[in-house]
Amino acid sequence: MKKKGDFNKISGAGIIVTLGIVFGDIGTSPLYVVKAIISGANDVSALFIYGGLSCIFWTLTLQTTIKYVIITLRADNKGEGGILSLFALIRSKAKWAYMFAIIGGAALLADGVITPSLTILSSVEGLQLLNPRIPVIQIAIVILTVLFFMQQFGTHVIGRFFGPMMLVWFVMLALLGSVQIIRDPGVLRAVNPVYAYRFLTQFPEGFLLLGAVFLATTGAEAMYSDLGHCGLKNIRVTWIFVKLSLLLNYFGQGAWVIGMINENADFGNPFYQIMPHWFLIPGIIIATLASIIASQALISGSFTLISEAISLNFWPKIRIIYPARVKGQMYIPGINWALYLFCVIVVLIFRESANMEAAYGLSITLTMLMTTVLLSIYLYKLKISRYLVAVLLIVYLTIEGSFFIANMNKFIYGGWFTIMLAGFLGMIMFLWYHGRKIKNRFVEFVKVDRYFDVITALHRDHTIPKFATNAVFITKANKTSDVESKIMYSILNKQPKRADVYWLVHVDIKDDPHVMEYSVTQLIPGILIKIDFRIGFKVQPRINLFFRQVVEELNRTGEIDILSRYDSLRKFRITGDFRFILIDRIQNYDFDFSTFDQLIINGYSMIKRFGISEVKAFGLDTSNVTEETVPLNLIGNWKMSDMDMVSLIQGKALQA
Repeated sequence: MKKKGDFNKISGAGIIVTLGIVFGDIGTSPLYVVKAIISGANDVSALFIYGGLSCIFWTLTLQTTIKYVIITLRADNKGEGGILSLFALIRSKAKWAYMFAIIGGAALLADGVITPSLTILSSVEGLQLLNPRIPVIQIAIVILTVLFFMQQFGTHVIGRFFGPMMLVWFVMLALLGSVQIIRDPGVLRAVNPVYAYRFLTQFPEGFLLLGAVFLATTGAEAMYSDLGHCGLKNIRVTWIFVKLSLLLNYFGQGAWVIGMINENADFGNPFYQIMPHWFLIPGIIIATLASIIASQALISGSFTLISEAISLNFWPKIRIIYPARVKGQMYIPGINWALYLFCVIVVLIFRESANMEAAYGLSITLTMLMTTVLLSIYLYKLKISRYLVAVLLIVYLTIEGSFFIANMNKFIYGGWFTIMLAGFLGMIMFLWYHGRKIKNRFVEFVKVDRYFDVITALHRDHTIPKFATNAVFITKANKTSDVESKIMYSILNKQPKRADVYWLVHVDIKDDPHVMEYSVTQLIPGILIKIDFRIGFKVQPRINLFFRQVVEELNRTGEIDILSRYDSLRKFRITGDFRFILIDRIQNYDFDFSTFDQLIINGYSMIKRFGISEVKAFGLDTSNVTEETVPLNLIGNWKMSDMDMVSLIQGKALQA
């Protein structure tokens, strides 16, 4: 396991890894940003190009460098970043902020669909400069198919290739741009913010083209999400090189466009136009490989985001596979093929990268806006001056709000797709989160010590058939003194369950992303034992594995005896049987919710069908699991029969 802080030291290897993991998304923006700006212009002039370049420069400076690299990356959760990690930092004190996390997370997932489609199609479109008849749509779909198919095998082998390849990519960006800047060094005057101001005020389409300018910084959120993979220092140092390479290429494309204005030529895609003809094929190959790497980063990021959402109760439990031993690397089949399907649909609907540019950027502005709000809450909770927090909030809500308004112009031209997709994903998160909240209203905890006598009596009552040697119940009770009433109902009423040892297993998902701790409490020594697992929201809750390891450790230390209690098996030192009992609450027919709550519960139940059961989620052997259901409004309905059962069992024990 990687030790905390491994990537906090700056090293050549760390910088190469950071190039491959963190900067793929933002690093491939030169493929389409300048093209998007000039395609939206009524009249391309030198002043217009200066203004567009100035907007790009100051967007990368204010948005990416100051907000994300300098400020937001410091809001790390034990080294982890991303909007859900940020929410985990504040949820104990600001639970009401969950909607910002849901909106931002859903929009980021939607971005994971459009990014692979746009970057890969943009890169292979360069082939049409060689032959306009080349079927770029089919080639893009083939690349996407191979990319998503390879996810199931993990990226630990080809991942070593990502960093060096992205180094080649950024060096290529810098060299191609520098050649054009040397020919027209006057383009560097665009760093003057006056040109950005004139771009927004003197050109009728200037403000609306902020949507195209925004494409230059869309990868900033992905950079924050990848914080845990590479560390703060490596990202900050590498960003200096990345930003310089990006700006050189952007300004080089601008210089080329200015030089072609008087020739009334078709600008096409300036990214490929600034390449020497002899370099076109190698350039297209490098661009395609960089696009694949950028897409891989978004796909892996989507897997991580879903995993975090499951732990934070924003998403139903689904199957997660770990194809490699590399920490954090995972494969989620359902999400993988859903992303693939949507990517292919996007390619077939929009058919050209120019059309996709309209769909791109709108959803990610929502994520950035939500990050700004959550970041402000986080800084306020840290006792940072409320005036400084207010300034940050106002400044970035203004900047990102302007980008959002400009991007809304794209809505009817393709932005509707990502908003629709983000809305659908957000609805799933909302229904799941609130559905669990509603069901948890009906969870009643009782003091477990009230039942010590009856459990001991039941344990000794041989007139009741033995249910299992070890009966294991999953409990939500945070306090050692508590237990759910439904568990006692199951033990005493549903079917009296005599066992040699009763286990209560509690899983507490902590805000610390990678913590793995447990504690054991002997409530009734040798008879009733509680295990509390405290695991981070980025740790897969493999309860069956964790439980087995703890039981084996307790057996080694002599605290428990796990050998079978049957004499014929015990003399051969056969391990006793374990049976897990999972209890679900269901709505009974004589109980009605309010109209709104019923809609939430109906949606929750529908979503639950597409997830996996707790049996699979906890990695349990189905042959050793008993699944039971109890009425949702069990509270108060069983206590009389409970007392009767206590008397009954105690009476039988006395007779015995």
